[in-house]
Amino acid sequence: MTQAEIKLCSLLLQEHFGEIVEKIGVHLIRTGSQPLRVIAHDTGTSLDQVKKALCVLIQHNLVIYQVHKRGVVEYEAQCSRVLRMLRYPRYIYTAKTLYSDTGELIVEELLLNGKMTMSAVVKKVADRLTETMEDGKTMDYAEVSNTFVRLADTHFVQRCPWVPATENSDPGPPPPAPILVISEKDMYLVPKLSLIGKGKRRRSSDEDAAGEPKAKRPKHSTDNKEPIPDDGIYWQANLDRFHQHFRDQAIVSAVANRMDQTSSEIVRTMLRMSEITTPSTAPFTQPLSSNEIFRSLPVGYNISKQVLDQYLTLLADDPLEFVGKSGDSGGGMYVINLHKALGSLATATLESVVQERFGSRCARIFRLVLQKKHLEQKQVEDFAMIPAKEAKDMLYKMLSGNFISLQEIPKTPDHAPSRTFYLYTVNILSAARMLLHRCYKASTRKVSEGGSHHCIYAGYRCRGGTAPRNRGDDHSP
Repeated sequence: MTQAEIKLCSLLLQEHFGEIVEKIGVHLIRTGSQPLRVIAHDTGTSLDQVKKALCVLIQHNLVIYQVHKRGVVEYEAQCSRVLRMLRYPRYIYTAKTLYSDTGELIVEELLLNGKMTMSAVVKKVADRLTETMEDGKTMDYAEVSNTFVRLADTHFVQRCPWVPATENSDPGPPPPAPILVISEKDMYLVPKLSLIGKGKRRRSSDEDAAGEPKAKRPKHSTDNKEPIPDDGIYWQANLDRFHQHFRDQAIVSAVANRMDQTSSEIVRTMLRMSEITTPSTAPFTQPLSSNEIFRSLPVGYNISKQVLDQYLTLLADDPLEFVGKSGDSGGGMYVINLHKALGSLATATLESVVQERFGSRCARIFRLVLQKKHLEQKQVEDFAMIPAKEAKDMLYKMLSGNFISLQEIPKTPDHAPSRTFYLYTVNILSAARMLLHRCYKASTRKVSEGGSHHCIYAGYRCRGGTAPRNRGDDHSP
């Protein structure tokens, strides 16, 4: 955990939840898992405030807890989950692109509140959409419910773990903290709800001013409220599924730039067929036959089976190896090498950064070292056809920027410079981490300078509740 990441987490927590939650969250990020009373003692915060702060963080999946053998409950912050708050606008924009305004507001409500029941989300979204419609028009609960089901079917939203039902005959003492469980088959199972109704508009300020004061209005009895049909079944946004969608879009765009639109559409079809069956961390997609891919192509894409086989062969023979052939049954079985595709995209990003920062000649040297793996300075000069003085200066610039590294291979145990080989090489993983660290530093500077203008919700902080939103605002990816 770098200081830039901790600082960025601190700014995000303070901007979204306030100072007390920020203090507790950053303390857990710095120290690791700790019990409740230790957190209160180390931060100098009252026990009641620590409990409330932890409730907010757990509600938004930013803190997890574990029960140890001795019955002690320890809380641990999820730094990577806090950093994902930077991508909230992109998650919302993606939902808007795929499922229109209804899907956008469903994902936004889940991100705002952390966890919600389906019925609460449907009613809230229907009310918000009704407010944006013309007078006399309303949004039906059924329409919002259908969009929610589609989001669950494509795994963009998922059920939260719950406390399993226990028998009352158990004489043992209750556990110090509830143990939450959920099976994979139930994670995307939508309860059958009969939500009948339409969205409601808020009363205008004129009507409020003309009526009685709020304190004098008769309070409605809460005893006759109907029970919530899906009480205890909470939902949350599946951020890993959004990242999988971003990864697939980047792969499709890379194939389109390297080959043509038809090739990218074939790869898009393969990714769409395996998006539910392939885990987000899998190195390969599920094998797909040529016949299955042909039947799943978009309706308006008129290419013959023979042309499809030629494109698949061309993709499989490409040096980048985005697509691989895994068998010959069904006209040929093909997979997408996800890890190799992501590695190629990371390498291309590094090459682009080197070219923008140091120029095209440095980029030529960088690509040369990438291709040859290890090169001495004299070999770099000869292969790149660049004068010795300029090549030495360019290598030093990239070396000082940590884009390339220098490896020493001594001929003798004394490591004498005259009897040592000095080889330049590129460590992709190290360079990518360095670039990510710089992105964190830039984001920290941007958030600290811009304040709430760089947060997902300008003008207010989400503290577990919702707040009004101007429907004229647009979320940019």
